[in-house]
Amino acid sequence: MKKYGCDMRGMLSFHILWLLSKENLCGDDLAKELGKRRGEKPKAGTIYPALKELKKKGLIKGEKKGKVIIYALTPDGKKTVKFAEEYFFKCFGDIFESYKKK
Repeated sequence: MKKYGCDMRGMLSFHILWLLSKENLCGDDLAKELGKRRGEKPKAGTIYPALKELKKKGLIKGEKKGKVIIYALTPDGKKTVKFAEEYFFKCFGDIFESYKKK
């Protein structure tokens, strides 16, 4: 099986890809969503390099709409999210199951 470009070393990348699998978002909206989940909004110096790297890998694309760029998954990005979700669940699923039982 081909391994797609998101290993678990890059939780930020995984999280960005996962959010983009739900809806297309601009960088600031991605940062806000990440902030809701992580407790603090990542700075532009964190999120935009991650977006640049995901774009370089061909996992996302950006389309300028007015003054903002809206990011969306590419076909490889969609495959990557599916692979990463399966991998994440394989690695951490039992942790969440035991957490739910507490």
